[in-house]
Amino acid sequence: MGARRDRVTRQDIGSEGGLFVERNGEETMSAINRRQACAALLSAPFLSLGRASAEEAGPVKIGSLSDLSSAYADITGPALVEAVRMAIADFGPALGKPVELVVTDFQQKPDIAVSIAREWWDRDGVEAIIDVPSSAAALSIMPLSAEKRKIILATSTGSSVITGKSCSPYTTQWAYDSYAMAATSARAVMRDGSKTRCFIAADYAFGAGLVNDASAIIKELGGDVVGVFRAPLNTADFSSYLLQAQATGADFVAFANGGADAVNAIKQASEFGLGRDGKQKVAALVLMDPDVHSIGLQVAQGIYIATAFYWDRDDPSRQWSKRFFDKVGRMPTMLQAAAYSQATHYLKAVKAAGTKDADAVMEQMRALPVEDFFAPHGVVRRDGRMVHDMYLARVKSPEQSHSEWDQYEILATVPADQAFRPLDAGGCPLVR
Repeated sequence: MGARRDRVTRQDIGSEGGLFVERNGEETMSAINRRQACAALLSAPFLSLGRASAEEAGPVKIGSLSDLSSAYADITGPALVEAVRMAIADFGPALGKPVELVVTDFQQKPDIAVSIAREWWDRDGVEAIIDVPSSAAALSIMPLSAEKRKIILATSTGSSVITGKSCSPYTTQWAYDSYAMAATSARAVMRDGSKTRCFIAADYAFGAGLVNDASAIIKELGGDVVGVFRAPLNTADFSSYLLQAQATGADFVAFANGGADAVNAIKQASEFGLGRDGKQKVAALVLMDPDVHSIGLQVAQGIYIATAFYWDRDDPSRQWSKRFFDKVGRMPTMLQAAAYSQATHYLKAVKAAGTKDADAVMEQMRALPVEDFFAPHGVVRRDGRMVHDMYLARVKSPEQSHSEWDQYEILATVPADQAFRPLDAGGCPLVR
C-alpha cells in the first residue's frame, strides 16, 4: 500500500506521467506511462470496442475538487477528503471494481477548477466531482458537466442558484444552501421580536446569495434590512465593516461569510463589544464546529447559527462522528458529514443503475431515499436539491459545555419543507 496523497497537482496529472489515484483508500498508479499504454492498446487485436464501451468497463472514479490550503480548508479540506475515503471504504467495490478517488486543490480559482474538471472528464476517466467549496467554481464547471454528461456532487457549494436558475440535470447539492441557512436563522430569530438586521457579507457569489435569500425572508416576515457591508475573501481587518454595522443600530448583525473569514470577523466583533452590550445580537449564517473551536466558547458564546448537522444530535450521528474523530482528531463539520452521505448515495445509485451512465445514475439518485446519520428521510428533488431537516443552534457558554467538542445547544428543528426553498420557486428550468 502506498502512502496517501491528499493533493494531486496538475503536474501530477501531466500527459507524460501517471495519475495518482486511490482505490478504496489505497494509492495506485493508473498507468505507468500514458504513451506506452496507448501504444499497447492500439496494437491489441481485440480492441474494436467503441469508446463508450471502454469507458463503461473502467472503474468508478470520483474526483474531489477541494480547498486544501485556503479559507475553507478547515471546514472542508483534507478532513472532507477523509470522509469521502470512509464512504468509499465502507461501500466497497462498485460494478465489480474498486472505486478510485483523485484529489486536487483548485486554489479557490474558478478558471483552475474548469481546467481540472476538463482534464478529469476528458482524459482521466473521472465520473463524478465532489466537494467544490466555491459557488463561483461550481457555476463555472456546471455547463461543462452538462455538455459532457458528467456528474457534480456539490457538497460544500452554498449558493441557492446552483439548484435555482442555474440548475443542471447532472448536479446535486447536498449539505446546505444560502436559502436554507438564511431561512433557518431568520425565521427563528425573528420570533423573539427582533425586526432589523444588517449583514457583513463575503463579496462573491456565496455571500450575495446569503444576503439575497435572507433579505427576502426577513422582509416576508415583516422585518427590515438596514445595511449590507461586503468584504473580500481572506479579509484580515474587519474593523471598518464592524463599525458600520454598529452604526446601523440593527437588532441583529449577521455574518454572511464562512471559514477563516467568519472566524476573524467574530473575533474582531468581540473586541468591538458587538453582541456584548445588550443592544445588538450576533448571528453567523455559516459557522461550523472547527470555527467555534478556534474562536473559543468565551468569545463565541451566544451566537446563533444554522446547521444541517451536529455530531451530538442523536446516536447515529454520534457513532459516525466517533469513527471520524478517530481518523481526523476532531468532530466533523456538516460539510464533512455530508460528503460521506453524498458519496455513499452516489455509489448506491451506480449500483442500482448497474452502470456509470450519468443519466441512469442521476435517475437513481433522485429515486432512492436518503436514509443515513446525516439526513434521515432526505429526498433528492428534480432540481438537484437534497432536502432534509435543518437546525437552529446557539453556541454554549464555557460553563454549559461538558467536553472539548460540546459546543452547541440545538434550539429548534426546522422541517425540510420550511428550511429549503419550494421546488417551484427557484426558477429551475427542469421543474415544470
